[in-house]
Amino acid sequence: MISRKTLEKVYRRYNRRKYVHPDPLEFLYNYPEIEDREIAGLIASSLAYGRVTQILVSASKVLGAMGDSPRDFITDSSRRLRSKLFCDFCHRFASGNNLLDLLDDVRAILREYGSLNECFTAGIRKSDKTVLPALNVFLSRFSCAGNHLIPGPGGNSPCKRMNLFLRWMVRKDKVDPGGWKGVSKNMLIVPLDTHMARIGRKLKLTRLKSPGLRMAVEITNSFRKITPEDPVKYDFAITRFGIRGDMTESMSELGLKS
Repeated sequence: MISRKTLEKVYRRYNRRKYVHPDPLEFLYNYPEIEDREIAGLIASSLAYGRVTQILVSASKVLGAMGDSPRDFITDSSRRLRSKLFCDFCHRFASGNNLLDLLDDVRAILREYGSLNECFTAGIRKSDKTVLPALNVFLSRFSCAGNHLIPGPGGNSPCKRMNLFLRWMVRKDKVDPGGWKGVSKNMLIVPLDTHMARIGRKLKLTRLKSPGLRMAVEITNSFRKITPEDPVKYDFAITRFGIRGDMTESMSELGLKS
């Protein structure tokens, strides 16, 4: 298995904001208050599928219409106004109605729990070793779960977008803005996408061939042996290889050069 020394070298070199673009994570830096950032993060991550250029366009359109405070927009705006703004919205398979249902669910959660953070932590048990049980409870709070923006609870889906959202909210370093309380970063699961699946197989972090929840857990467990306190620490840095073309030196260091 790859060494911590090698991973740390790549982390120090590439875990920097200048390597974030193109990534929907960049929108979160516009919101200094966690009450706004968690909503922006949920929206940006829910749209994080398909071509990255379209992801950025869609996230920019939705968050731009919400103004400086996504929380104030959701709590203060009427359904009529939201419908007027987003009825024609489309992102791949997601329609304007899918987005409106998501915003309605967020509004309801804020009314009941005060924040997405409080809603999520309400589902954590002391015996939980990972975020997966609490994530399933969290997803069950969304009546729109199972549409094209929010996955349904359970099943073999790696829940890449939700685990990406949790990484953004829980971890705090030069890239991940953090801000959530009550969730330990050692409970996080790798946001498994095609880049992480490919790299995970090449680095022998997983023996599985088919992407899914089992692979996400197996790769996370491999990282946990290296950094038990922060198993998704290297996710951003090493997945840059699939997005950017200017990182060939470290690809060779990781044994990924073809």
